[in-house]
Parts: sequence; C-alpha cells; structure tokens
Amino acid sequence: MVLHEITPLAERDFMYVADRHKKEFTYPIHCHEIFELNFVENAAGCRRTVGDSSEEIGQYDLVLITSPDLEHVWEQHECHSDDIHEVTVQFFVDFNDEHSIYHTNPFSSIYKMFLRARKGLAFPLSAIMQVYPLITRLSTIQEGFYAVTELFTILYELSKQDGARELASSAFAKVSVESDSRRVLKVKHFIEENYRDELRLGQLSSMVGMTDSAFSRFFKQRTGKSLNEYIVDVRLGHAARLLVDTTHTISEICYETGFNTVCNFNRLFKKRKGCNPTDFRGKYRKTKIIV
Repeated sequence: MVLHEITPLAERDFMYVADRHKKEFTYPIHCHEIFELNFVENAAGCRRTVGDSSEEIGQYDLVLITSPDLEHVWEQHECHSDDIHEVTVQFFVDFNDEHSIYHTNPFSSIYKMFLRARKGLAFPLSAIMQVYPLITRLSTIQEGFYAVTELFTILYELSKQDGARELASSAFAKVSVESDSRRVLKVKHFIEENYRDELRLGQLSSMVGMTDSAFSRFFKQRTGKSLNEYIVDVRLGHAARLLVDTTHTISEICYETGFNTVCNFNRLFKKRKGCNPTDFRGKYRKTKIIV
C-alpha cells in the first residue's frame, strides 16, 4: 500500500526545517520530489537505508538526497538513545531550468554536489563538524531570507569538503552513469545496456583498444572498483530495483539480471547489501509514503 501525503513545504515556500528531539524513529520508508538534507545526532546504532544502501550509523549522520524516486528511511535498529536529535531540511530546486543560479559559476560546486546526491550523499564526520553550528541553529532563524542564506552557506561548505560517499547504486537510483574518462564511460554504457548477458574482459578491453591487463588496471584506477566488482554492482542494483518495483520471484530476478545461479545471487546480494533478497523486499513491503 502506498500512501500519498502532503509535504509540509507550502507552495510558495523555498524551504522547510524540522528540528526535533525524540526517543525513536517511527517514520516509514518514503520518497518525495523536494530535496532533503537530514542530520541525525546521538543515534548510534540506527539503521539508515537510502535506495539499496543500508548502513548502521554512528553518533552523527548527515545525508543529502536530491532524487524524487530515491526511497529512504532512518530506522531504530540497535539505537538505544532516549534523546535523538534530528534536523530535516527540505527545499525546492528546479533542476530542469538551465537558466537558474545553480548553473552559474558561484554555485558550480553545489550543482555538482546535487548531481551526486541523486544517489544519496553521506558526509564524513569532518564535514559534519564543519557545518554543525549552522545546522543546529537553522530552525531558530525567524526571517526567511536569512534562513535561506544560512542553508546556502551550509550547502556551499559541504560542497567544498572531501570524502562524501554516494550511497545507492546508479541502477537502483535510475541515474545515468558518468565518468571523466571517455573510455571508461563507453564501457560503463555498454555494461548498463548488456548487464543481463555474459560480459568478458577481452570483449570490453577490445572496445577501447587496450590489452586486458592494461584495461583492468585503468578501470580500477578510474572507478575504485575492479571490472568484475563493477559489473556485479550494476546487476545487484537492477535486481534490488526489481525486488522493490515488481512481484517477480527471486529466481526470475536472479536470471533476469545476469546471474547464473540463485545460490550465487543470494550470496553476493547478502555480501553487498547486508541482507538476503527476501528480507530486502520485505523491508520495502512496509507502508511506503510518497511525499
């Protein structure tokens, strides 16, 4: 069952801030069209799920989400705190307007961050501490103009920090693949279009005119993953999407996404996602709210 709720962001408002202290996480998995920056403090042991990424968080957590289709939730899990502090900032950005300020030079780093955050972007502790005073006082600013100015300061400071991690896979988040290398991008596009089929190293390396060993090193240097790891991640991302969006059996999804055996599919899924495909689907079978 999917419930549709009205967002607290009014039609003529740019942003909405909710600053609250609570004893537990109760909001179900959801997605929404507006952008969201979510800060959580004093909630070690909470499980954060963004797309097909599921992680147990530490004392501090800060995530930016800029995709309307990316499901996310913070769940109680092993969190035993009786004073969880959460600040949720939702704001509207028209990404389709090429003439907006986000496409100008002063905002270029923020724009690039927004692009990465389509898969959910988790910031390291150093970045969180950099903007901590700004986030925790944001809800106290009464004048709308100054609140918006403070938000842009937070976003700008975050966009300059190193170490932010993309959470969901491109396949699950339905985000087009990108690369700063023309050869890597060509191979990524081919994998995305043919992940259901058998993919061989020789086939892919010959596409870009490189030997197998040279291409393997080149791909790992440019992506941080081996070719085989990347292919498995693409297949698992599509599999996770099918688990959420369809009623296909685990076996059907296994073979539809290029895996040879259900046993191997289950093993790799649990290794990468932290749970088996059945449990992953069950988690998304909870009431999902589209805000």
